[in-house]
Amino acid sequence: MSTKHEPDFDRVIDRRNCAFPDSVKWNRHAGSDVLPLWVADMDFAAPPAVVDALRRRVDQGVFGYTEPWPALTRAVTGHLAQSYGWHVEADWLVWLPGLVTGLNLACRAVGGEVLTATPVYPPFMSAPHHSGCSLLTVPLLLEGGRWGWDWAALAAAVTPQTRLLLLCHPHNPVGRAWDDDELERLAAFCRERDLVLCSDEIHCDLILDEAKRHRPIAMLDAAMARRSITLMAPSKTFNIPGLGCSFAVIPDPALRRAFVRAMAGIVPHVNVLGLAACEAALTQCAAWHRTLLRVLRRNRDRVTQAIAALPGVSMTPVEATYLAWIDVRALALTSPQRHFEAHGLCLSDGADFGAAGWLRLNFGCPLPTLDEALRRFSLAVDAAGRVEQSPAR
Repeated sequence: MSTKHEPDFDRVIDRRNCAFPDSVKWNRHAGSDVLPLWVADMDFAAPPAVVDALRRRVDQGVFGYTEPWPALTRAVTGHLAQSYGWHVEADWLVWLPGLVTGLNLACRAVGGEVLTATPVYPPFMSAPHHSGCSLLTVPLLLEGGRWGWDWAALAAAVTPQTRLLLLCHPHNPVGRAWDDDELERLAAFCRERDLVLCSDEIHCDLILDEAKRHRPIAMLDAAMARRSITLMAPSKTFNIPGLGCSFAVIPDPALRRAFVRAMAGIVPHVNVLGLAACEAALTQCAAWHRTLLRVLRRNRDRVTQAIAALPGVSMTPVEATYLAWIDVRALALTSPQRHFEAHGLCLSDGADFGAAGWLRLNFGCPLPTLDEALRRFSLAVDAAGRVEQSPAR
């Protein structure tokens, strides 16, 4: 039996037929039996220490305008120092109500053309347009079953008007935890072309490859730090995205001022419960986090084995995140997402990430949910094969 300090990650929490019908993930198919493994929030309860911190804050009963407090700032800087050896000054932090907000602000603050690599989290492609910037995209390379950078294409895409590179690190959806040599080469690329680099590192505490350790790209050297905007949040790791709390780390004062100016009049303060949850998550949840990683590794391996046993589908190794990126192009489906939904499973459509014919599966869920999802996935693949093999009429 689990205790308060040993949460049961395989307990199924009903998010569909409950007193709080507010889940974006589960409401997408309200009234149906479709399992939602699409949007990137997990079906695990938040850490008990986070829940306790929220209860204590709610018990005060006053929810006025709030600003970050010294202990919260120390929680963030202490976490960055302990986890990565990254020593961050308090005044480098800019608090945000969401990481997507940070992507949009980076585009507004820097201006010019924005460069990124696809497939990628959709706001990387929408943020430049929302900010009045042109977008340049370069496909990542899939070679030998591993995703990497097309350095020649990246160099060829840059123009004199290019000012900003958006990096997803670790990468959503392909699951890469970029190696140091790849980061070094990206840093040199930005330095040689005088680009600012905005790095989305929201999945940095979800490294599943035990041989790897996350390295913030701003840590490479002082020159990289000066041209960097690093976006982080406790939301993915501790499953608290609905509390809306993120932060940017911007070492360069001029770049930080430009970023803060871009916030003026449009970006609200972070809500008090999000800040309280952040402090608790970063200071009291190390054991919970270790257990989570064990569960996610188990789930990843379960998905990997299931996909490997099926014809016409494949996936690349998931080094980080709780997201499997699955190639279903060989099934020749007109709409892969609709086909799998018809078999009771909602997955993210690869076309939204710039890669039609792929699906993203969120395995951050209890084992009973995942096993049922994989059963339905198998049935959907089998049905696609029968359609493909049926004679023409």
